[in-house]
Amino acid sequence: MEIIEDDISLIRNVPVLPLRSLVIFPGSILHFDVARSKSVLALTEAMRNGQKIFITAQMEANEDEPTSKSLYMVGVYAGVKQIIRLTENIIRVVIEGENRARVTEYYDSSDSYISADIRVEYTKPVTDPDKSEALLNIFKNTLTRFMMVNSHIPQDMIISATEIEDVGVLADFIGDNFIRDYRKKQELLSELSDENRMIKAISMLSHETEVLSIEEKLNEKTKENIDINQRDYYLRERLRAIKDELGESEDHSEEADDYLKRINELKTTDENKDKLRKETEKLEKMLSSSAEANVIRNYLDTCLELPWGKYTKEKTDINRIRNKLDKNHYGLDKVKENIIELLAVRKLNPDINGQIICLAGPPGVGKTSIALSIAEATGRNYQRIALGGVHDEAEIRGHRRTYIGAMMGRIMYAVSRAGSANPLILLDEVDKLGNDFRGDPTSALLEVLDGEQNSTFFDHYIDLPFDLSKVMFITTANDYTAIPAPLLDRMDIIHIDSYTREEKFQIANRHLIKKQIEKHGLSGRNFKISDEAIYDLIDSYTRESGVRTLERTISRLMNKAAVKIVSGQAKSVRIDVDDLEGYLGARKFKNDNMNKVDEVGLATGLAWTSVGGETLPIEVAVMNGTGKIELTGSLGDVMKESAQAAYTCVRTLSDELKINEDFYKTKDIHIHIPEGAVPKDGPSAGITMATAITSALTGRPIRHDLAMTGEITIRGKVLAIGGLKEKTMAAYRLGIKTIIIPKDNKPDLDEVDDVVKKSIDFVYADNIRTVLDNALINK
Repeated sequence: MEIIEDDISLIRNVPVLPLRSLVIFPGSILHFDVARSKSVLALTEAMRNGQKIFITAQMEANEDEPTSKSLYMVGVYAGVKQIIRLTENIIRVVIEGENRARVTEYYDSSDSYISADIRVEYTKPVTDPDKSEALLNIFKNTLTRFMMVNSHIPQDMIISATEIEDVGVLADFIGDNFIRDYRKKQELLSELSDENRMIKAISMLSHETEVLSIEEKLNEKTKENIDINQRDYYLRERLRAIKDELGESEDHSEEADDYLKRINELKTTDENKDKLRKETEKLEKMLSSSAEANVIRNYLDTCLELPWGKYTKEKTDINRIRNKLDKNHYGLDKVKENIIELLAVRKLNPDINGQIICLAGPPGVGKTSIALSIAEATGRNYQRIALGGVHDEAEIRGHRRTYIGAMMGRIMYAVSRAGSANPLILLDEVDKLGNDFRGDPTSALLEVLDGEQNSTFFDHYIDLPFDLSKVMFITTANDYTAIPAPLLDRMDIIHIDSYTREEKFQIANRHLIKKQIEKHGLSGRNFKISDEAIYDLIDSYTRESGVRTLERTISRLMNKAAVKIVSGQAKSVRIDVDDLEGYLGARKFKNDNMNKVDEVGLATGLAWTSVGGETLPIEVAVMNGTGKIELTGSLGDVMKESAQAAYTCVRTLSDELKINEDFYKTKDIHIHIPEGAVPKDGPSAGITMATAITSALTGRPIRHDLAMTGEITIRGKVLAIGGLKEKTMAAYRLGIKTIIIPKDNKPDLDEVDDVVKKSIDFVYADNIRTVLDNALINK
């Protein structure tokens, strides 16, 4: 330790003693135990050099090995008054604070104590005697309120506080003796203005008064609750004694006998029965009004209500099931066929386990209603569990009985409500399960959906093995790729595509209109809607993957029709295409318009969207320039690369197509896809862009009644694409006569609607030459 002679307030290389949750003020004496090795070394060094040490608090009290970065910069330069070694590693020390000091620089040491250069700080006193007197009076009033809520303050401490007349000394005394939070103490220690420090001290003392007042009120309420509980217990005991004297004591044996009778009738294992009997014996020995007795009673009631060994007879008539599905759902042939196959296998082998069906598809396509139809067709009881947003594992497995308000999980609750051990349980929106600190419900479902494990499923609340192997689980998901791989591996994925325009029309005509007519109290006599109006609703008002918005729109029409009929404006309502804007307002979506003439540089592509297929016009303009290529229309990276591939393909065929071979140097090409606000991506417009570029460079028009789809390579090969069913329906809706598709997609025509195949000629292309021969018209 070294004192600079020309600056007496600067002291170098002082040992530093960090305190945990403690702050010492100038003039105060503090004794505490020191056990940390670095702190012991710092005290030892201080005893060798004038018994002086710098004391400061560490910012985080739970840090065992503080560094200089975790210590406050303001502390107290103190003297070590006494050291007593209690054990080999623990020293008891008495320290007196002398002056405030601020660290100018810390010095860390990995194997020794922390030291620092410090500068002694002097406080700024209050020079106005009136202001000093006012602060002292405010403190005395605050102290009086503090004493009213804290009766444990020593009397000598109060006398000492009221006798101090120096504002700065009193502020330090308040911080040292009345303030509990060490961070607030450090704030007072760091304030050098006596006036500001006193104001802060009074404010902190007022806050302590409020906190203690609230604590006192809470303690009184808690004591009242305890007194009430003791009183109730005493009165219940007296009542029980009086009933014993009168011979009217409670007889638990009757309740226990009822439980034992029901337990014996259960169709479950002897181990399960024995456990339930033990719980009954516990209940018999308890007071019926006790809290634990109610817990056991609820547990027994829950367990006994479960359908142990109760099975409904499953109907396995495949033709009946197929008719039921056809009656309730139009289209979805592939989906129905997959379900029929699974049920046929189950009929041949009733003991098969592990057949978990996952219906994956966009919203509104009928996933939930298909599951209900399967339950009705097979004669199983039906329960639905909504899993969207579930984050807690206990939602699946239940809570332990030790928790207040414990209950079984959703799986066992659904089985209990179904009333049979072989229901059909729909796990809806399984792709929207989450996980957080409460556990991972997805992992809990692994056992539920595993046919090899769920024969002994343990719910935490039931705490007995229950056989779920006969339960038929069906899950639904909008995006099956969001389901974790281990869970997805347990499911048979059945894809449900978005509905085509024709399918939506048939669903509306066969199901939605009848359902809404009955719901609105109308009939086929007083409400009619034309087929053309239904098609217009689908095309111009409700572009979606499913039919929910279509059903709501039909409901809106019937609402307005009901108003007209009830008000006497009309006896019946018929809605045609021309009436729709009067009922629903302007059309939201424009129908695709097919060009009436063959044009140069304008080709019609086909695109897939989540709400069905759409036509995709692609425009190409060629101008004199330096060989630049411009791509516009909100194109994604894949589509931009597809345009580059199409451009390169055309360059390789320039001789064959009689295109000037220097066009890539002398011509600028602009490729544009209209509706620039709508993002577009994917490779399937490759042949369309190549055709439009060729047309613009050669001046040969493109057939206006022809559309195309296919990915292209730079060598001119045409590759397969997806979404053929929806794309062909979009072409049919537009009035296209010919569609060019990749040759590899020919097998996919089985999924295309018959009405489309009858109206459109298909050209199968495996290279760009076939595409150009069919699309371009000779000059």
